[in-house]
Formats: sequence, C-alpha cells, structure tokens
Amino acid sequence: MEKQSAAWTPSVRRNWGEILNLQNFLIVVLVITLSFTILVPLCLLFSKAFFNTNAEFIGIQNFIKYFTTPSLAQSLWNTVWVSLLSTGIAVTLAFLYAYGISRTAIRGKAYLHYVAMLPLFEPTMMHGIALTYLFGNQGILTSGFFGLLSGGIHIPIYGPVGIVISEVIYLFPQAFLIFITALSITDQRLYEAAETLGASKVRMFLTVTLPSVKYGLISAIFVCFTACFTDFGAPQAIGGKFNVLATDIYKQVIGQQNMSMGATVGILLTIPAIIAFVVDRMVERKQRSMLSSKSTPYRIAGGKARDTIFQLFGVVISILILIPLITIACASLIKVWPYNLNFSFKHYDFSGVAGSGLDPFWTSLQVSFFTAIVGTIVTFLFAYLIEKSRHLNGLRQIGYFLSVLPLALPGMVIGLAYIFFFNNPNNPMNWIYGSMIILVLANITHFYGVPFITATTALKKLDKEFELVSESMRVPFYKTLLRVTVPMCLPAIIEIAMYLFVNSMVTVSAVVFLRSADLNLAAVALVSMEDAGDVAAAAAMAVLIVITNIIVRLLYTLISKKVRKKTEAWQIRK
Repeated sequence: MEKQSAAWTPSVRRNWGEILNLQNFLIVVLVITLSFTILVPLCLLFSKAFFNTNAEFIGIQNFIKYFTTPSLAQSLWNTVWVSLLSTGIAVTLAFLYAYGISRTAIRGKAYLHYVAMLPLFEPTMMHGIALTYLFGNQGILTSGFFGLLSGGIHIPIYGPVGIVISEVIYLFPQAFLIFITALSITDQRLYEAAETLGASKVRMFLTVTLPSVKYGLISAIFVCFTACFTDFGAPQAIGGKFNVLATDIYKQVIGQQNMSMGATVGILLTIPAIIAFVVDRMVERKQRSMLSSKSTPYRIAGGKARDTIFQLFGVVISILILIPLITIACASLIKVWPYNLNFSFKHYDFSGVAGSGLDPFWTSLQVSFFTAIVGTIVTFLFAYLIEKSRHLNGLRQIGYFLSVLPLALPGMVIGLAYIFFFNNPNNPMNWIYGSMIILVLANITHFYGVPFITATTALKKLDKEFELVSESMRVPFYKTLLRVTVPMCLPAIIEIAMYLFVNSMVTVSAVVFLRSADLNLAAVALVSMEDAGDVAAAAAMAVLIVITNIIVRLLYTLISKKVRKKTEAWQIRK
C-alpha cells in the first residue's frame, strides 16, 4: 500500500499542477485578448489625433484646428446642449412613470412596463423617420390628417427639435429601468418613522423618497447624457444641417477620409463617457449599501386622486411611445405616401432600393446570432476566471479593468479604433478586416461591459465553497464550471445572450465604419436608404428589426421562466 501511495501521490500532484497551469494560462489569455481588442486599438486611435494626414507628428494642432473652426466648434456646443435638454426631459418623464408603476395602485402595470421597454428594440434612426412621417412637409399631423382637419400642426422637426424628441424616446427606457430599480429598494420603515413624526405626504416625498433615489437619479442623468452625447442614429435621420459630434466623425471619416480629425473628435466624444462611467461606478457602490437585511419592502398607501393622475400620465406616455412605432408600421405598408394610402407589401421588397435587398437583414441576423453565442461564452468564461480564480490576482485586476472599460467607450470610437488597428497591413489580424468576424468582434467589444457586470453579479451570488470543495477534492475547475456554475447561472447566461442579440440588431455606431459593401447590416442600411430618399423602405426594414427583437424577447421570457424554476428548485425546502 505504501508503494502504491508513493506512486500515486506524485501523479496527483502533477495532474493538479497541470490544471492550475491551465487556469493561469487562461487568465493570461484573457488579459492579452482584452488588451488587443480594447486597449491597443484605443491607444492607437488616440495617438492618431496627434498626427496629420501625412503621418507627421503635429502635437495638439488638430484640437486647435477643431476649436478654432466655427462650424466644428459649434458641433460640440450643439451636442452638449441637446444632450442636456434631452436628458432633463427623459429623466423627469421616466421618474414620474416609474413612480406611478412602483408607488401607486394604478392598473395595467405590466402593460405600462412592457411599453416602456419597446424603444430598446428599435433603431434610434427609426424615431427620426417616424417624426418625418408625423411632422414632415407631408406628415400626418402637418397636413391635418391629410386635409380631414382644418389646420395642421407645424413643428420645425428637422434640426434640434427633432433630435431632442428622438433622443427622449431613446433615453426614456434606460432611465426608467434605473428608477424602477431604485424605487423598489426603499425601506418602508423610513416612511413609518416620518408618518409617526407627523410629516405630510409632500414632506415625505421630499425628505424620504427623493433622498432614497438620489444615487439612481445621478446614475440616470449620467447614463442618459452619455447615451445622447454619443448617439449617431437620431441626428443622422432628423438632424438636417444641425451638426453634432457623432455626425462630425461620420463626415470626417466617410465623407472626407480625414482620419486624424476623426480621431480628434473621437477623443472629445469619449471624455464625457469616461466621466459618466466613473460617476456611475461610484454611485452603484453607494446604492448597494442602502439596504440592510432588516429592511422592509414598501407598502402602497391608498390615494384615489394620486392614482387617477398617475394612471392618466402613464397612459399618455405609453401612447406617445407607441405612436412612432405604429406610424412606422403603417408607413411601411402604404403604397405612395401621401398620395395613395392603400396598403401594400411592396416596400418589403428591397431589391430596388439603396439597402440592397434583404441581404442586410439576413446579415444582421447572422452577426447578431454569432455575437450572442460567442459573446456569451467569452463573457461568462472571462467573468468566471476573474471572479472565481484565486491565482494571479494582479492580472485578474487588470482583466477586470479592461472588462468594464467598454462601458465608457462610445460605439463610434470603437469602430474608428478598429479601422486604425485592423486595417493596418502590418497587423497579422488584418485578414479579418471587411469580414463578418470584425463585425461580431466590434459588437462584442461594444456591448461587453454590461454582460460582464451581469455575469459577475450572478457569480457573486454563488457560494465560494463550491470552488473550495472542488479544489480540496482535486476536481478540475472546468468540471465545476460546466457541472455546477453554468447550470446555476443559466438565467443570467440567457439574459446575456438576449442582450447581445437585441443590441447587435439595432446598433449603428460601432459597425458603420466597418461593414463592407457586400456585408451591410439592417440598421446601417437604414442610413443608406434614408440618405437615398427610400424612406418607406427604411420604415419597412425598421419594422423587421423591431419584430425580430420582440420575438427574441418573448422567447427569452418563455425560456427564462422554465430555466428559473429548475435552477431555483434546489433552494426550496420541502
């Protein structure tokens, strides 16, 4: 027996050492991968801002030129004030809407919640196109419902007004999600104490409700401001001659092939995003500490007048959200707007328009599918290595930083960085430029931050003892990952896949610079169609995108319910 033990022990140690080496090797691969897909392209992009078109170092001359050129400097100011105004309106409306759902006894809360999510499934360009059909020169409301009413509603929709309306629709669900979460974690004991002290309803709102959601409010403001500041779709669709930074990048890169100035604008576009990212991380940490195990959930008090007001407000906002979607759906079916209002499916035949048939839609489906599959696997594996490993702590911290860095990067900056990095003939990875691979990679990088945080949050909920017991029993980490961790985190994994697919279908900014002529995407095709005047066809393509995303969301809901029942069954004591 002693000889057997002596022969067996070195073998076990050798095998366990190989397993640890594999885990350490994967952590190194993680950091290298994130460095060459995020950090290196970003540094290369920023360095280009200090060179001219002849690759000569010129210092900050590009920045000086930008700020001393009146039209370019005006774009920066336009971006700032439009973002501030859009954020203020969207945050205010979203807070009241979320308050009505979470703090009152109104009816149809499920309906109101689902309607608030609809803009997430829509390309931002769609909102601008819908406004054209509503308030354009021959719009429904402009013409008084095609002459049925004596007068029409005339709004200067092309320019800042149209951009602000489009951005408010785009930002609303993002702010709503933050507020509905913030309002759901308020401690009922605070209200009981305030009521005992004789505080009125208004005073309780000012001294209890608002302070309890202050971190959510700060987060919503910065998230919305950044999203609006970096958005490309709405200004491109409805902006007219009103320039913003995102359209400036597009014009400098696509129109003038001025990569250096494009990189300069990219840096300006990134600054507020980084500030917002830092503030949002700080706010999130503080908000986590607001609830204790002794906290009690909020109980809705009676208030008929209050409920009536919020019921009316919720219905009005939901209608305003649905109107652009219904308008686009109708516009895609009308033969010749506004002269022949008969319904027809001819606009769904994209063969004769700038979008090049249905190819962009099928390409988007493929890109979104591969983004969801590959992105989910990579994101969850990287999150597992960073969260559950106990070796190479320094490298894991670097990996965490690189994983959350995309949260602070606008999509157009990522796309532009990939041009500089992968379009270089000296880069061994140059062969992926112009292929579907770079589109998938750009999407994964662009949306990597949120799925990573989702995966990390799910992993934090699992007991550390799983890994400790596995190590003590000399079970390889990959067996624990596949047999224990993945099944228990399956709801989060499915959510990550859904998030990546939906966002890949609607994004424009990260891929507008990277798609080749024969690999166009549905959301990017909207830009080409709108520029070419094929607005009805653009509406039809937008409808296909929305329907696809809604179907995916419904499938996610059905699958996640079944999965949650199984994954949570072990926690139920019989």
